[in-house]
Amino acid sequence: MGRNDLLKPRKTIYSQYIKRLLDITLSGIAILVLSPVFLVITVMELKYHGKPVLFCQKRIGLNEKEFMMYKFRSMTNETDGDGRLLPGNQRITKFGHFLRRTSLDELPQLFNILSGEMSIIGPRPLLPEFLPYYTERHHMRHSVRPGLTCIPLKPLDKFTYNEQFENDLWYIENMSFSVDVRMLFTVAWETLRGSRSSVDDTREEFTPDYWKNG
Repeated sequence: MGRNDLLKPRKTIYSQYIKRLLDITLSGIAILVLSPVFLVITVMELKYHGKPVLFCQKRIGLNEKEFMMYKFRSMTNETDGDGRLLPGNQRITKFGHFLRRTSLDELPQLFNILSGEMSIIGPRPLLPEFLPYYTERHHMRHSVRPGLTCIPLKPLDKFTYNEQFENDLWYIENMSFSVDVRMLFTVAWETLRGSRSSVDDTREEFTPDYWKNG
């Protein structure tokens, strides 16, 4: 069975044309409107985290092509006596916690959206080293542009990788303007609550044995 038999992304006028036009329009407007916020965060970044202001990392996008994803940094570059970076929980600052809690650290991804590497709504792009661990079915999450968010419409007690991937595939099969709007409102509500329910930093590590472990 080939990958194309495993899942059929929904192809409509919206998914093939309108969605991209909305991404360009909304991300462009957001960048202009939020430019003062970008400036303030940049100044605060230099104060609390130093240079560089942005955290850049390779991620996997549409058709499993690599691209560079941008975020505001939430950690310092402090190292131990041997020059190795300290664990993340020792390097994250109060300002970094604030950026993560409010999702402001994700704002630079508006430029990824404007350039066409990402979409506003779509499966979150993950690291290249995760690719060999996917099941054949889960590779289909790369049949659409990755997104700024793909939050579950129904609250989950725990957001495991399996639940994340299944939610991604559900989105691909049900992509529509109404689904995107509902997800945007859900994200707005979660942001106002200061919650990051779409990310669980304590979830089980993603390894080659992840699917064997359930």
